[in-house]
Amino acid sequence: MSLLIPLFAQKAWANNELFNALADVPLEPHGAALHTAIRTLNHIHVVDCIFRAHLSGEPHAYTATNTEATPELAQLHFAQGEVDAWFQQYVARVTPEQLAERIDFRFTDGDAGRMSREEMLAHVITHGAYHRGNVGQVLKSISVAPPRDLLTKFLHVSEPARRRG
Repeated sequence: MSLLIPLFAQKAWANNELFNALADVPLEPHGAALHTAIRTLNHIHVVDCIFRAHLSGEPHAYTATNTEATPELAQLHFAQGEVDAWFQQYVARVTPEQLAERIDFRFTDGDAGRMSREEMLAHVITHGAYHRGNVGQVLKSISVAPPRDLLTKFLHVSEPARRRG
């Protein structure tokens, strides 16, 4: 089994945990912090969608790595769940030969890019983790403990038998 499979499962799990934590934060007095967190999560979502399009060989309509309008948290949670499911399905069926294939594309600023499918997938994983950490810091700034976004935790939650020694 490719390491990409549990990494994308963990990504979906961590995203869901973070969205659920944010849903419990009261708008008053934390509206500004919530807005920052949602903007950051929307950035993750947009970049995920852009790379999904590159991997699919389809165009995307994004001209930047975030949208002008800020979506509602619940709407974004649903949309992120859909793209997370797409990536999980993709890594479950992609072949090693396909992972090695290099794809030419354009970044949203117009610059040319070329990456292998595997590099693109690694970027999606690391990019999302980095920015979930940013959102975790926003939560800490309002005295809310962020969910633990760790592969080790995910593996032991999803496969409790791993805890048996």
